[in-house]
Amino acid sequence: LPWCTTGTSCTMADITREKYGIDLSDIQAARKRLGSDVHTTPVFTSSTLDNLTHRQVFLKCENLQKVGAFKFRGALNAVRKLPAEATSVVTHSSGNHAQALALAARVSGKTAHIVMPSNSPQCKQAAVRDYGGIITLCEPTQAAREAACSAIQASVPHSVIVPPYDYLDVIEGQGTMALELLEQVADLDAIVVPVGGGGMLAGVALAAKSLKPSIRIIGAEPELADDCAVSKAAGERVPLPAPTTTVADGLRTSLGLLNWPIIRDLVDEIVTVSEEEIVAATRFIWERVKLVIEPSAGVGVAAVLSPKFASSTATSNNSPQQLARVGVILCGGNVDLDHLPWAKKQ
Repeated sequence: LPWCTTGTSCTMADITREKYGIDLSDIQAARKRLGSDVHTTPVFTSSTLDNLTHRQVFLKCENLQKVGAFKFRGALNAVRKLPAEATSVVTHSSGNHAQALALAARVSGKTAHIVMPSNSPQCKQAAVRDYGGIITLCEPTQAAREAACSAIQASVPHSVIVPPYDYLDVIEGQGTMALELLEQVADLDAIVVPVGGGGMLAGVALAAKSLKPSIRIIGAEPELADDCAVSKAAGERVPLPAPTTTVADGLRTSLGLLNWPIIRDLVDEIVTVSEEEIVAATRFIWERVKLVIEPSAGVGVAAVLSPKFASSTATSNNSPQQLARVGVILCGGNVDLDHLPWAKKQ
């Protein structure tokens, strides 16, 4: 087969636009396109986290990105690549891409129509409205999301659908965080990336493996939304069989068609974590690192804290000591403060 198999070291010659639709040059061009309109997010460390994981962990703080999540990178890149005659954009999102596209549209002089699942956090719905987005609520299923988007596009002249993750322009934008991280932290052995639809994981994997083929890319996923782990094990894309209730609301979607080949070939492994692990890791970052993150970001931290992380890397001919310097993407910080995941329900 023409692709790199899991666990092998790909070279830049293996990662081509013909194979994946984009390559490193597209991500580098996206970085120039975004310029100073996205934040170069900082990298935080915690000696307590290092001690708990027995390695150095570097937290890439996309929770401090504009709109409070990495999604602004992909959304703004996509909007800036649209033709001038496109005056409106349409998407579906549980929250972070919704906010990102609403702001990207506003700063670009366009109108954003956002389809959101009815169970999206109220804080995220409010933020979308604050950024000027026009919200349509739908049932929390992929089919309902896509149907609502199609209906809006049909009724709004000169509108273009900008999907939240299964879109090459979005993947390009998300990959820019890997370019930053590899410049900010020398000699990383691995990057841990939360995965839902897979746009961030695909972009990071493509950028990082192109620049440093030996780096390990590890997806982190809730056990209640483990379609990426199932797909990797099966060798084919296996969507979630039904809607999920994981506390990591930003990761409740199935892998995208365009993201899957990149993830299949360039991601070394997937670590799944329980709901209890996600909540504990999220709370740990709040209490000990003093950063506000959402549970979807806590998934990556839970992965490096999990016994599965050490055991899975060891079975891939990498002892925990060899993964001495690990980057973790804190993908977002948009939290409903009235419904914190560790708060006791009344």
